Amino acid sequence: MFDLNAYLDSKRKRINSALNEILQNSSDSENLTAAMNYSIMAGGKRLRPVLCIAAAESVGGDEKNVLRAACALEMIHTYSLIHDDLPAMDNDDLRRGKPACHIKFDEATAILAGDALLTLAFQILSSIDFPTDSTDEKHATKWIEVINMITRAAGPKGMIGGQMLDIASEGKSLPIDKLKKIHYLKTGALIEASVCSGAILGGGGSKEIEHLKIYAKNIGLAFQVTDDILNVEGDPIVMGKAVGTDKQHKKATYPSLLGIEKSKSFAKDLVNNALQALGIFDNKSDPLRAVADYIIERKK
Repeated sequence: MFDLNAYLDSKRKRINSALNEILQNSSDSENLTAAMNYSIMAGGKRLRPVLCIAAAESVGGDEKNVLRAACALEMIHTYSLIHDDLPAMDNDDLRRGKPACHIKFDEATAILAGDALLTLAFQILSSIDFPTDSTDEKHATKWIEVINMITRAAGPKGMIGGQMLDIASEGKSLPIDKLKKIHYLKTGALIEASVCSGAILGGGGSKEIEHLKIYAKNIGLAFQVTDDILNVEGDPIVMGKAVGTDKQHKKATYPSLLGIEKSKSFAKDLVNNALQALGIFDNKSDPLRAVADYIIERKK
């Protein structure tokens, strides 16, 4: 039987080691480097880089070929969390059970640490050593496709656009389709990019990538629905951050529209859809299957 905990532990160690290597001497400012390290090494789940690696492995690829992309995805995610916690955004004092970056340092340093992680991510993505044989052109094309995909997922048509729509919707009653769009852009787009970039760099075919995209869209939305639920009934000690903030900020969420039980049922349906999309894969995609279940069973 597949052991998800052992898999996650192994991948997180590899990802953390690679992130440490990337962040060494990443800035001439000791304070900026410290803030970047503090936030990215604060104990995150590493879900996005794990999904990138697991997707590559599911199509027969190798971890080493996608590790830099996986690290870049985690840096982009961490930058978004630093900025989310700022007083002008969600105004959260805690992140992963520790003082948020702007509390530990100051607001200006937190803003710059987030900016630095975002730009460093794209430096890493575009600094790949290409082979010198006849596969050069195909290899380069894959990386350009991945860079474009991640850029769109993180930008105004993805995560940033979703955040803006989320802020604009505070205090409003939204139809379920509008909320679904916000959740997809805010959270799902980068999760989809994580899975699909891993599949592309792992050498997946068009049919495999299409099925993995369906998988990713469903778990991306399930992840945000579960986040909404945890913000209502999660344990702040386990989660390492305050609960009830969505209600406080009058955010549109699935529990506020559907109620807790219907939201849980919806999340389960999404996971079942994701698992069905993996039907064409063999046991190399067992990590992806296990992660889908983990997304709605997690407590933080």
